[in-house]
Amino acid sequence: MTSLIELRVLEGPNLYFPRAAVKLTLDITGLASAPTETVERLARRIGLDGARPGSPDSGFRQRFALRAVARLVREIARESGTVRLAVRVRPTGDPHMVVVAYPWRHRDRAQEMGRAVAGVLDAIPAESVEDAVGHAAEQVVASPQGPGPDTITPQIPVVAVTGTNGKTTTSRMIAHIARTSGQVVGWSNTDGVYRDGELVEAGDYSGPSGAGRVLALPGVRFAVTETARGGILLKGIGVTRNDVSVVTNVSADHLGLQGIDTLDQLAEVKAVVPRITRRGGWAVLNGDDPRVFAMRHVIRARPWVFSRDPSSPAIRETLDSGGRATTVIDGWVSVLRPGADPDPLVELTDVPMTLAGLSHFNVENTLAAASAARAAGISRTDVIEGLRSFRPDAEHNPGRMNFFTVPAGGGDASVVIDLAHNEAGLEALLEIMEGVRRPGARLLLGLGAVGDRTDELIGRLGEIGAMGSDVVAIGHKEHYLRGRSLEELDALLRAGAERVGVTDVAAYATEVACLAALVDRASSGDVVGLMCHAQRQEVYAWISEHRGIADSPETLAAKVRAAQG
Repeated sequence: MTSLIELRVLEGPNLYFPRAAVKLTLDITGLASAPTETVERLARRIGLDGARPGSPDSGFRQRFALRAVARLVREIARESGTVRLAVRVRPTGDPHMVVVAYPWRHRDRAQEMGRAVAGVLDAIPAESVEDAVGHAAEQVVASPQGPGPDTITPQIPVVAVTGTNGKTTTSRMIAHIARTSGQVVGWSNTDGVYRDGELVEAGDYSGPSGAGRVLALPGVRFAVTETARGGILLKGIGVTRNDVSVVTNVSADHLGLQGIDTLDQLAEVKAVVPRITRRGGWAVLNGDDPRVFAMRHVIRARPWVFSRDPSSPAIRETLDSGGRATTVIDGWVSVLRPGADPDPLVELTDVPMTLAGLSHFNVENTLAAASAARAAGISRTDVIEGLRSFRPDAEHNPGRMNFFTVPAGGGDASVVIDLAHNEAGLEALLEIMEGVRRPGARLLLGLGAVGDRTDELIGRLGEIGAMGSDVVAIGHKEHYLRGRSLEELDALLRAGAERVGVTDVAAYATEVACLAALVDRASSGDVVGLMCHAQRQEVYAWISEHRGIADSPETLAAKVRAAQG
């Protein structure tokens, strides 16, 4: 049995270092359970004279193991010719498993050193453990160096956007504003890679490959990259730096994957993006999210916060330290600078994405996009025009808060299509549905979940959906089971709904079938919402075939007014 669980090459800035690194996941069972005498010999061999490793499988042994593994990596590096090497060691949820990371300049040799470290751990039960360290160094010296990192140093302005919710909408808004200013814009997100509004390559490009493809597009003079947690953890960020970073928020999503089990750990991953923002650039942070605002302590860039509350302590602190802020004053999106009057850009009622300020999440996305655009040097005139012309429709923001009017119940029903893939996203969808519900009308929700969420989160979606709607149905996403079965997801969602007293929950094999069933049940004036992940284009086609019409900003404003009586 080998001690090496995984060896992963991170191509660029990552959770552990602001440059390319190797990440090892190691099983330290041998070190944790070996006789004390054997472990003491290893400690002396790697320069930990006088160490007290504790008895086998004790808490003291576990603590010693973390220090010993870090020292072992440095010792093998030193004996193979690397005088100084930074090493990070982290515990995991399993006491017999640790993560080790170190920077690299030559791929093959860096990987060989990882295998050599594991080889020493494999040899710990043997009497020749001291010799294993020397053999490991020889193994590294004998290996070819290999190529260096291919991390890109951008030659054009780059705005990098991350966060749990809102990053796709925010990145699309920033790209739209930049195009409004006349620039040729490339951007990448979960849908693909775009050049000047045209899809170049479809797929999820929220990882490092997306940044590389955008920066390689001919004629692009401004780049916007959506950066998701998975890409940071599995490959690192594809660029050495960015000019402006945006962190929208940190909320529960994808927990329990790649060793990220808590919100604080997730925030640490997201913080990699503002951490590599160049000195002299701007890190745009959500001042209403404590975990995001705390990232100001790890950045080199200047802070620019956004908050819906102009009296926010985060705004006061940021302005006092020489930073900037964007907020809402008397209904106007306004930029604040130290010692200056507010600069009102545009009224919320003139920003279609906010639904006249009804959508709190999209107000925040608007503030984030306006901040990033101004921080990137785009003129206030172009920012204003960009915010006014970006719409919540399938052209500008596909799959996010898309509104339609569809014939139903002898009249018309409103249909809202949104990704809503986690708790915060579903709450935002229900908030919008409630905001356009006329007095006496009902909310009908098509609920769904992807398989790589925890049982708790999937059940919570069932609770939130059942509590927030009058009729709830399940629309499955077979393409996104990700290791689960339809029956398992169905049971978890139903269990959540049952916890809040809802047992009448129909289920459908696809999102389209779920939407069709809900529209069939809808009366005139009702609002149908669909958590749409797998069949966006098919859903659009169904709506069109059934004489549905995309809502204009004027139509949406009229619906909001009608809902308010």
